Amino acid sequence: MTKMTINLTDTLYNYVLDHSLQEPPLVKQLREETAKLPMSAMQTPPEETQFLTLLIKLMNASKILEIGTFTGYSTLWFAMTIPEHGVVTACDVDEEWTTIGKRYWEKAGVSHKINLEIAPALDTMNDLLNNHKANYYDLIFIDADKENYMNYYEKALLLIRPGGVIVIDNVLWGGSVVNSLNQSRDVQAIRALNKMLINDDRVTVSLLPIGDGVTFVLPKK
Repeated sequence: MTKMTINLTDTLYNYVLDHSLQEPPLVKQLREETAKLPMSAMQTPPEETQFLTLLIKLMNASKILEIGTFTGYSTLWFAMTIPEHGVVTACDVDEEWTTIGKRYWEKAGVSHKINLEIAPALDTMNDLLNNHKANYYDLIFIDADKENYMNYYEKALLLIRPGGVIVIDNVLWGGSVVNSLNQSRDVQAIRALNKMLINDDRVTVSLLPIGDGVTFVLPKK
């Protein structure tokens, strides 16, 4: 038996989904529609999204901030998971992609629990801070442009409540973080954040090889 995380072949990955994934039908439909898009790789994997909904349930979370929405797949599942009084604040800059999600949010009867902000996410985060949302959110999910990851993280530390969790996606970037030949701005930004996080005495962190790599951040009280 290996002490390392097992390498998932396509067959083994499908086995994981077949024996774990409990997607609501509308969530699955949105994922399948999104898979047909040229930018479908931007969608969060279903097993990762399901894990986050499990975390939301464990935390009894009701206030979610999502940085990067795309077609609203995770947004939909989050909104279906939180209680009736809960709110998912979803941030994106693209109305075309989010319009796809809106159809499913309405079909699922959860659009009233989703506050979509079409604007640069940093602007929205600053507006939230200016509107008394510091120390407010139960969970913040960061999955947007990588060059701003450090900025998103610092704002998230101000917006997350004590005991809340910040989740940062794509922190392995397809394995490119260890490829010295790849010096793209995205990879450099992710490397810089990863290096900072392990030495950030404000938080406790855990980087897990789920999907494209996910870091869970728990601010210290």
